[in-house]
Amino acid sequence: MTLRRSEAAAIFRDQAKQRILLTDGAFGTMIQSYRLEEADYRGSYDLSCDQKGNNDLLALTRPDVIDAITRQYLDAGSDIVSTNTFNANIISQEDYDAVRLVREINLAAARIARKAADDYAAKDGRPRFVAGAIGPTNKTLSLSPDVNDPGYRAVDFDTMRDVYQDQTAALLDGGCDFILIETIFDTLNAKAAIMAVLDEQAKRGVEVPMMISMTITDMSGRNLSGHSVEAFWHAVRHAHPLTIGLNCAFGADLLRPHVQVLSGLADALVMIYPNAGLPNDLGQYDEQPATTGGFIRDWAEQGLVNVVGGCCGSTPAHIAAMADAVAGKPARELHAHDHRTRLAGLDPMTMAA
Repeated sequence: MTLRRSEAAAIFRDQAKQRILLTDGAFGTMIQSYRLEEADYRGSYDLSCDQKGNNDLLALTRPDVIDAITRQYLDAGSDIVSTNTFNANIISQEDYDAVRLVREINLAAARIARKAADDYAAKDGRPRFVAGAIGPTNKTLSLSPDVNDPGYRAVDFDTMRDVYQDQTAALLDGGCDFILIETIFDTLNAKAAIMAVLDEQAKRGVEVPMMISMTITDMSGRNLSGHSVEAFWHAVRHAHPLTIGLNCAFGADLLRPHVQVLSGLADALVMIYPNAGLPNDLGQYDEQPATTGGFIRDWAEQGLVNVVGGCCGSTPAHIAAMADAVAGKPARELHAHDHRTRLAGLDPMTMAA
């Protein structure tokens, strides 16, 4: 099948040749600053569960909050804004009795981000992009939740793929340029998401660029399903992602060696958006924007990154500090595609040429 190529991806790649680009920061951190009550989350919807903490639902019940946060990140310098849809999938919304609203949430969130991005692009002529955010759900395909039954799985691969495809379709219908598969703690979950995007791409006959982002869960540099950074890249490189990267996990200082590994491997653009340091005993993030900016400046000067941004604890001030840190710094150069067969268990294997 011949796909119509994504114009947004072509523009994005051109922009990425010229400079280091910026994505946005955390939505959860910013939403907490509004001190919303349960009624703010619930709005007029008749839902049986307490909705406080259902951040995705705010796209419907408090779109003004989501729009304001999105525009604060654009003011800070973001080239990419993501949709507030990390848990806007059937599996995660079951916890809130809001499954029936999943498509509506994704459409609304995508439209909020699209409108803001287009408004800012119209002001200064600089392209802005919208990434439809897809989180890992609260299920894992690789591990059993029952210690007494290692073979048990709470969900199967086909169901996970269908869940992701429903969300992908709504995000694209709402105007997203790319699909961001993020905070990947289970590589098999990510492969289900990749298949979902590829299936939706084939259905539409239009290229759907993917941004794929792993999260490391321990200092050894592995995710929860046990894959090293290099093994993870081997497992997903067939998707030819627009960006490959790391997010969440630790602060930028502790993430640096893993960034260096990925940067040295990938023939895709590298996008890294770490937490604002590690949380304190109260779960708060103390790392100041200038500190984060200093770490990012080091990455830029070493030629490790193409796109940077923030995850948990980050704010528009952190993104603004990153914008200052990367200004005028050359973007990382992409590696030529390596055609050797590269396989992965928990660790990588490269077959000799």
